[in-house]
Amino acid sequence: MPKLVVSIDDVAIQEVRIAKERTTIGRRPHNDIVLNQPAVSGEHAVLLWSDAHGLIEDRNSTNGTHVNGKPVKQQILQHGDFIDIGKYQLRWLEDGASRSVATPGLASAATEGVPRDAASIQLLSGSSAGRLVALTKAVTTVGKPGVAVAAITQRSTGYWVHFADGLGSAILNGEPLGTDPQPLQHGDVLELAGARIQFLHA
Repeated sequence: MPKLVVSIDDVAIQEVRIAKERTTIGRRPHNDIVLNQPAVSGEHAVLLWSDAHGLIEDRNSTNGTHVNGKPVKQQILQHGDFIDIGKYQLRWLEDGASRSVATPGLASAATEGVPRDAASIQLLSGSSAGRLVALTKAVTTVGKPGVAVAAITQRSTGYWVHFADGLGSAILNGEPLGTDPQPLQHGDVLELAGARIQFLHA
């Protein structure tokens, strides 16, 4: 069963499992996914799902629907695609590995700009030193709740990190990490809640 991860300002706020053939998206409360923001039309878009594929269709919205940064009227979705509606970003994720949709005539560029291979983090300290954790989710949190928590977000432009919660602090490559997202590069080291974590991405 596929899902949509709904984010605003690079913070994931909702995860919606797609169980119906037709899922409506818009500002009005009767929609299946309600996006309460002025740039979103009352009935903005509809998501159609079958065993073969997912398809997003713009419902003649005022500000349009974008997939991976490009305006669309209708678009077959592929695993990892980003849908922009107003200030919201919805990420389409299918169960299991990224699977191709065998539909003649469809351009494979639908996922252009989206990282194809998940990055990972490696623990450099503590009893679990050396352990690798793959970043397979749209948002991965690390640290200790209440002490220091950082969020690593996968975007179309790569991986970003910001300080999310806690009374403590986080350090990225020796510099304090704030609440504004910072891009991550291979080899970057994050320190928080007494742990050192290295970001790895070939």
